[in-house]
Amino acid sequence: MNSNEQEDAIIYKVIVNDEGQYSIWPADRENPLGWNDTGKRGVKQECLDYIQTVWQDLRPQDRLNG
Repeated sequence: MNSNEQEDAIIYKVIVNDEGQYSIWPADRENPLGWNDTGKRGVKQECLDYIQTVWQDLRPQDRLNG
C-alpha cells in the first residue's frame, strides 16, 4: 500500500477553534487544546470539501472586530 492509499484510508474529523478557524484531525486522536469537533467526519477530501463550504472568511474572528 503506498502513502496515498494509506492517507485515503484515514478517517478525519473537522475541528474548529474559538477564532472560527477550521482544520482536519485524525478521528481517532484527541483534539488539540482549544479545538472542538464540528461533527463532520470522513476521508480527507470529504472533510476538506466541507471546510471549503463552511469557512468563507479565513481571517480569525477577533481580527474582524478590531
